[in-house]
Amino acid sequence: MLVPSLAEETEQMAKGYRLIAGIDEVGRGALAGPVAAAAVILPCPVHAPWLDQVKDSKQLSPAKRELLFGYISQIAVSWGVGMVHREAIDVLGIAKATRLAMKMAVDQLSPAPESLLIDYIRLPEVPLPQKGVVNGDELCLSIACASIMAKVSRDHLMIELDSVYPGYGLAEHKGYATRQHVSCLHRMGPSPIHRRSFQPITDMIK
Repeated sequence: MLVPSLAEETEQMAKGYRLIAGIDEVGRGALAGPVAAAAVILPCPVHAPWLDQVKDSKQLSPAKRELLFGYISQIAVSWGVGMVHREAIDVLGIAKATRLAMKMAVDQLSPAPESLLIDYIRLPEVPLPQKGVVNGDELCLSIACASIMAKVSRDHLMIELDSVYPGYGLAEHKGYATRQHVSCLHRMGPSPIHRRSFQPITDMIK
């Protein structure tokens, strides 16, 4: 299993940057709810006894993500979360919606970042030095932290939406295409937060 390190941040520091934001998204492949992104600026240098517990959010239990969410929010120089909801996803497409969520997260940072480290992609909409890091959520500490912040923030919202749109099991699967979720969709039809541009929902509303 890969362990996130500060290698990418160290490379950015060598170029003279100190406020380095790691960025990641969650919810890109879900059938319901928003795509979310987080941006996190860690202290430079950063020291904390829990750093070796940080991993890509998909490799952590919900309880561990919640714990690390609290730690990261306390130590971060700044962090922000952007969410782009179903209507915009269906209009823009998921790729543009994902970049918009990332830009929204970056725009929340105060102090503003000097450079960006992004999981895999780049953000032409943001006029800052940036690097797309392949497998960044597994290799880069600040991106892995962003992954956790985005995941926990989106999960909290999906749990809230479960009470607004009951019967789909949103609190359990968080809008992803589990067998249970697809079965509920076929039985109940899509709710207002289901993405009309995603299959099998597209076929259901024809």
